[in-house]
Amino acid sequence: MSALSQFEKSLTGREKKVLEKLTTPAKIQTFLDTVLYSTESVYRCPLLVLRERVAHCFDGALFAAAALRRIGYPALIMDLIPSHRDDDHVLALFKIREYWGAVAKSNFTGLRFREPVFRTLRELTLSYFEQYYNTAGEKTLRGYTLPLNLKIFDRQNWMVCNQPLEFIADKLDRVKRFSLLTPTMISHLQLVDLRSLQAGLLGADKKGLFRPGKKTDLLQS
Repeated sequence: MSALSQFEKSLTGREKKVLEKLTTPAKIQTFLDTVLYSTESVYRCPLLVLRERVAHCFDGALFAAAALRRIGYPALIMDLIPSHRDDDHVLALFKIREYWGAVAKSNFTGLRFREPVFRTLRELTLSYFEQYYNTAGEKTLRGYTLPLNLKIFDRQNWMVCNQPLEFIADKLDRVKRFSLLTPTMISHLQLVDLRSLQAGLLGADKKGLFRPGKKTDLLQS
């Protein structure tokens, strides 16, 4: 039985009705936006995200990849790589004709959906640059990986697996990486203004925010 068939077989009638409505990447994003942001360190497979309605960026990317696969896209994810003063961010990728788009779950408003208008993955990644910052207002995006096709984990039943999903995270850590910025570029980066920072964190769960340490935290309470 294929991984997709196993996933379909595991669904309840109600869950099937939910998924049947997710017929486009934008509708998958709309569903993810209704899911609570997870502040836990555990990973959830796509089936558990659907059932528990909780996800962080890794869980959300896996769910989106599974949902995209159901409607005919490859199950691709990509990691956005920050400086050591922030969390990484995982996207589910899709391509329409020659152009890349993305679906994502995030605690930050600006790190979610991207329309399929980007000719390259570098272009897509750079579209996240100005919105990728920590609570100190530092712009932290530094690179990205090649896409990882989750089909290679079908034998591990990644779509319905109740076991830890570290095998996917570990593989993603080993995928080829590309840098975006030179040291000179990094040295000239400006802080995000407070208004933009607050806008990016509209509705965020503060318990799930990366706290970078001693430098000024603009969201100190």
